[in-house]
Amino acid sequence: MIDKILITQPIDPAGTDMLEAAGCAIDVWSGPDPMPREELLKRLQGCVGMISMLNDTVDDSVFAAGPLRVVAQHAVGVNNIDLAAARVRGVALAHTPGVLTDATADLAMALLLSTARRIVESDRYVRADKFKGWSPTLMRGMDLRGATLGIVGLGRIGQAVAERAAGFGMKIIHHNRTSGVSMTELLKHSDVISLHCPLTEETRHLIDANALKAMKNTAILINTARGPVVDESALVHALQSGIIAAAGLDVFEEEPVVHPGLMSCDNAVLLPHIGSATMGTRKRMAEMVAENIILGLGGKPLSNPVEL
Repeated sequence: MIDKILITQPIDPAGTDMLEAAGCAIDVWSGPDPMPREELLKRLQGCVGMISMLNDTVDDSVFAAGPLRVVAQHAVGVNNIDLAAARVRGVALAHTPGVLTDATADLAMALLLSTARRIVESDRYVRADKFKGWSPTLMRGMDLRGATLGIVGLGRIGQAVAERAAGFGMKIIHHNRTSGVSMTELLKHSDVISLHCPLTEETRHLIDANALKAMKNTAILINTARGPVVDESALVHALQSGIIAAAGLDVFEEEPVVHPGLMSCDNAVLLPHIGSATMGTRKRMAEMVAENIILGLGGKPLSNPVEL
């Protein structure tokens, strides 16, 4: 019997080529938007493997929809997957850690530079034909050398951001569950705060109104982690009222919906969740999920398992 695999959004051809070479029959959703729930459950019938995305809700009804044996998440985070249900159903889970570290760290630094030096705001200024000549007070931003970068979550990506920021002469402090300074100290002393923590019940709205008020009014917030780590309503108020200076966001609380207040904030740089969006990274991610599907269906240990 041919193994049927559902892929909920198109991935790099390197991954689908691997699956086809292994004799799998692949079904790829190619619609312009994420697969509707009803369509997902229908297409899962008869599938023994699934490649999921971070915007898929993978719960017990998904595991029950087909004879799933392995699900490979095309992302690092798995907060969209019901791990307990997978354990009960005996479904093996894999994800893509490590491979997207550099791409995401690069993007975090791009957001840091864009906000600190007001790059996007300046671009809009020129395009609106407002530039009438050099001025000593025009679009002044933050000096990075000597500024303090506070990293929340010093995992692979957080460490990679620290390495890059050190190259700009920034001082680095961090907060982890078990190491570094307290969150109170980090909020108080950081000129830039960059979020790299997973989304859990403890980190949901970690950056709320009180946290924003504890930051310097010259501070910048960067989020390339998960949207719900930040209370967007509180952030909009902080940006509009000068509680903090700027924010750079690659993720949003109700993604793909963006808080309308953010759209009108010139001091916010907003990106469409492109942290890992480089050609090489997405190719390797596709290869990783395909490899884990093939290993799992072959009864072999996964190369990148999620602990259940």
